Amino acid sequence: MTTDDFVLDVTRIREDARRKMSEGPVTGSYGLDTDKVIAILNDVVATEIVCWLRYTRHAISATGIDRAQVAAEFTEHAAAEMQHALRAAERVSQLGGQPDFDPATLVQRAHTDYTTPDEKDLKAMLEHNLLAERIVISAYQEIARWLGDHDPTTRRLIESILEEEEEHADDLTDLLAA
Repeated sequence: MTTDDFVLDVTRIREDARRKMSEGPVTGSYGLDTDKVIAILNDVVATEIVCWLRYTRHAISATGIDRAQVAAEFTEHAAAEMQHALRAAERVSQLGGQPDFDPATLVQRAHTDYTTPDEKDLKAMLEHNLLAERIVISAYQEIARWLGDHDPTTRRLIESILEEEEEHADDLTDLLAA
């Protein structure tokens, strides 16, 4: 048998889909423990919310001669982080889980820290956000590798967010070099 002998058993697929309609988008061919994926995604939600909070705080509190440019960048990144959180939360829901927005556990579940450098220290704010982006990039790369071909939808979501996080890190690096 060669790899060109692929045959799709549509009859079996249709019957299975009819029997298990209440399971929504999670089919029998899903290759991972959905509870584990949901937990990981809820940690992503927490991480992105903490990043949104940190960027928002830094944008509002920043002072100094370069404040306008840096605050604008922080505001733009904050908006992206909130969209990341919402997209991850939506995927949690699609997988049959409940998105976890519990403020009492956000910091413990997040991959990054919430920091509040002195409002006059724009360089420290940039460095704290760059550090957070680098942590997120490494974490999301590991998540994408772990998901592999077992959950391509979640992997593509994480890769899409990862791409934007890499752009954020590049933006921050540029601002630090200025």
